[in-house]
Amino acid sequence: MFLSPVCLFLGVTKMKIVIVGCGKVGTSIATELIAEGHELVVVDINGTAVKRLSDSIDAMGIEGNGATYQTLKEADAGDADLVIAATARDEVNLYACLMARACGCKNTIARVRNPEYSNDLFRVKDILGLSMFINPEMTAAGEISRLLRFSGALEIDSFSKGQVELIKVQISDRSLLVNRAISQIEILKGKIRVCTVERDGEVYIPNGDFVIRKGDRVSIVSKPEIAAKFFKKANLNIGKSRHVIILGGGKISYYLAQRLLKAGIGVKIIERNPERCTELSEMLRDAVIIHGDCMDQDLLLSEGIEHADGVVALMDYDEENILISMYVHNVSRAKTFTKVNNAHFGTIVDQLNLECVINPKKIAGEYIARYIRAVQNSLGSNVETLYRIHEDAVEALEFRVRSSSTVTNIPLSQLRLKDDLQVICISRKGKIILPTGADTIMPDDTVIVITKHKGLKDLDDILDGN
Repeated sequence: MFLSPVCLFLGVTKMKIVIVGCGKVGTSIATELIAEGHELVVVDINGTAVKRLSDSIDAMGIEGNGATYQTLKEADAGDADLVIAATARDEVNLYACLMARACGCKNTIARVRNPEYSNDLFRVKDILGLSMFINPEMTAAGEISRLLRFSGALEIDSFSKGQVELIKVQISDRSLLVNRAISQIEILKGKIRVCTVERDGEVYIPNGDFVIRKGDRVSIVSKPEIAAKFFKKANLNIGKSRHVIILGGGKISYYLAQRLLKAGIGVKIIERNPERCTELSEMLRDAVIIHGDCMDQDLLLSEGIEHADGVVALMDYDEENILISMYVHNVSRAKTFTKVNNAHFGTIVDQLNLECVINPKKIAGEYIARYIRAVQNSLGSNVETLYRIHEDAVEALEFRVRSSSTVTNIPLSQLRLKDDLQVICISRKGKIILPTGADTIMPDDTVIVITKHKGLKDLDDILDGN
């Protein structure tokens, strides 16, 4: 049972959360939230699924129908800070959120997959009492389309409401950055900040003396429009995609095609089910829909896979997505995305060195965790945004600066910062500052920090306590 309305965990508000649904999405969300120190109760009508998840994350588990008042009362939903409904059925999730509100819970999140529901929910969100709703497929499509905007980027994360982006790219032998120390690269000064460098399995938070090498995976922070100019000057091929081939015609493919077509990008979808091809051709009139087997290499070649800017493998089976992505890598220079739902494939996938791996369930968990951090911000924590990058070896955090912070009004050069930590950006009244040692942090700024230290909950945690 939950013990109190509010309790503190490592200096931030520890939230009490009920998760209805112990499938892949519920498991991904629970894993993300338990790692941040929240107290969880997991509910599912399947007792085996409840036991498996509750045992793996050390949480309370309740077997029962999470859309019923009685089961939610048993889970103490009325005293919970948040109820998340993540079963496989949209209608059950929406009804579970209504019942949670009836129990007294003020914050609810529903997983909603049906495009028709997703398009209409904003109209009744307040009536249903939803704090937010999450569509894993739509969210994954958004992530992919963002990366296709810079076709050569490996990852893109946004801060300060999209004003600043953290963009990871691989350095080719033709780049002007190769074999040069960061402090000696003129095109970086004042506009671009190199935040991390990944080399031979190690991640570095570099200083000015660090020398960039061919093959390094470098993360830079900048405004999006400045980043585009920088990539061109640095001779890095990070241009906008013009033509994308999507393998598989499921929900993610539909959402992704919608976004790409709206951005003026040509889209071709290959799908083996003739009925689904007909549906897609009616819903996506500007896309080219091909009926065929996505694993047919001759078909792929005849449809121009060699000349595509992006190829996205979104078939039903992870194994097929992995295999076809490896083939595409050998015959095309296209940016390749691989959907992998099975978390147990992680070790194998890492060894295959696939370019961009997409796990819709994990992305959904991360989005919900970001929402919860925003809630925490009003209850004690000042972390507004957090991304885990470089296989979770590094965290990029955005803090809101309070007047009580001990790091304000002091030049950065005079602060005793932790090792393996950099203040990489300050946003002040809409102005973006890439700080030098002479700059200071002021109250009401938002500050982006990149670090290897895990679990920073407050801006003052950037200081070395030794």
